[in-house]
Amino acid sequence: MLNQLKNKSSLINVLNSTFMDLPTPKNISFSWNMGSLLFLCLFIQIITGMLLASSYSPSMENSFYMVILSMENINKNWLIRYIHANGASLFFICLYYHISRNIYYYSYMYMHTWMTGVSIFILTMATAFLGYVLPINQMSYWGASVITNLLSEVPYIGPNLIELVWGSPSVHSPTIMRFFSFHFMLPFLIAGLTIIHIVLLHETGSKNPLGMKSSNNKYIFNPIFIFKDLLGFTVTLMLFMLISLLMPLTLGDDENFFNLNPYVTPIHIQPEWYFLFAYAILRSIPNKMGGIIALVAAIFILYFLPYLHMSKMSSPYYPFNKVMFFLFLIDVSLLTWIGMSPVETPYIFTGQILSFLYFLFYFISPMMNMLWEKMILL
Repeated sequence: MLNQLKNKSSLINVLNSTFMDLPTPKNISFSWNMGSLLFLCLFIQIITGMLLASSYSPSMENSFYMVILSMENINKNWLIRYIHANGASLFFICLYYHISRNIYYYSYMYMHTWMTGVSIFILTMATAFLGYVLPINQMSYWGASVITNLLSEVPYIGPNLIELVWGSPSVHSPTIMRFFSFHFMLPFLIAGLTIIHIVLLHETGSKNPLGMKSSNNKYIFNPIFIFKDLLGFTVTLMLFMLISLLMPLTLGDDENFFNLNPYVTPIHIQPEWYFLFAYAILRSIPNKMGGIIALVAAIFILYFLPYLHMSKMSSPYYPFNKVMFFLFLIDVSLLTWIGMSPVETPYIFTGQILSFLYFLFYFISPMMNMLWEKMILL
């Protein structure tokens, strides 16, 4: 009994030193709130997802109608579904902001923390795609058909791989059952990786706007930054509930209101807004295999950022870094617009130029920073 109490007290001490007594730079801004907001988003998605799963039927024939009926007949289920659907958008808003801030301040130099973060990002994208398919409406069905068909281009094992994913000759009930199973399990894997991510972050400490590594001028995380996070929670939740209650369908597509029709293809197939930049890169390459490689490279290139970094200083305040970074944000925004535009002139050529500039940023920005550094030293 005494040993158990000692083990519990030691565990509490470890958790307290890891999460509460962490020395934190006092000059961090609200941009550093995104990590805690992401944890809040994950909690919201897991709870609402479990509630929705209790009234979901994974099949081609019943899924669409079960979703509609559950919203009409189960008390407050409409609100739970809108919170879950818009929660995905909130998740990606915070996620993209978090990644952008880490790129700007060179936080990827904390390599192990960065690698787990990118892994969380990829798993989140996979989870969001699987969840988007589950209502089996017109857009989600055709979106699933288009994306899963890309697996057929994998050399040698492509046909077998797509048959394994589908579980049938085409997207059908076995596919939906598999998507539902993985959509339910992956958030718990993401939660586990998030814990590892936080522990690794607290071992190295957080970056700060000045890029200083000194242990001076730091505060204990609790209670100062706890209250700062709570303020971020309050403001974000107020805006989020305002959208979920008054404008829940703003970010959706009209085709989501129609049951699937496997014989009628939508005029313009497009994913949710948070995938549009990657979708634009995919379709900018005329060759199917080339498009798949570009799509995968657009995401997995984040793993290589620590190796592409060439400058010695940890401060982000190089003139070229600022210019290149904000041009990069404009480029991603334009790619998102191209992704929702029809596949025709001039959008095709514009998408190809923007896709080229997207990849160019990851190589040109480190080189320009290194050259600027050498000019200063001279």
